[in-house]
Amino acid sequence: MSAPAAPRPRLVVGITGATGAAYGLQLLRRARQLGAETHLILSPAGVLNAHHELGLNRDALEREADAAYAPGDVGACVASGSFRTAAMVIAPCSMRTLAAVAHGLSDNLMSRAADVTLKERRRLILMVRETPLNLAHLRNMTAVTEMGGIVFPPLPALYLRPQSIDEMVAETVERVLELAQLPGAEPQPWLGLRPSA
Repeated sequence: MSAPAAPRPRLVVGITGATGAAYGLQLLRRARQLGAETHLILSPAGVLNAHHELGLNRDALEREADAAYAPGDVGACVASGSFRTAAMVIAPCSMRTLAAVAHGLSDNLMSRAADVTLKERRRLILMVRETPLNLAHLRNMTAVTEMGGIVFPPLPALYLRPQSIDEMVAETVERVLELAQLPGAEPQPWLGLRPSA
């Protein structure tokens, strides 16, 4: 008798209205390739921005996930710590969502799922998008870090000499999925500078 198959890791992905919808889309696609079960929380501003940046509507984004929820659906499974997940990534993460997480507001499903991730001591990764940063942003990032979250601004690894925006997005997403401890994620390692000839 063969052993039962290992359960698929569950990844919660939030997409907010900050610029960088491509990160959320690539996260969903790559997580699926790695065999994860994805649960998408998509804010209205996230839909607006994805339409502007990627030409995608809510239905198109939701089809990329195994399950999708509106922020007002506070009774969804991802609102409870009893629903076991590997990690949650908010990609991109607006400063409003960062503030809600930093202050434990849990006023919608996005911030509630993030709060659940923190209280259950699971990985929470916030791909914050804003520049320049004001003091409130910095203090909120500090608060999330002190609570065990990971603040991960999606900065390109230019030392890898990416040839396109798609390459930069893909490499950043691979690093995030490794941080989320998703088996199979393979970011390019830094192998050191080669001496010039």
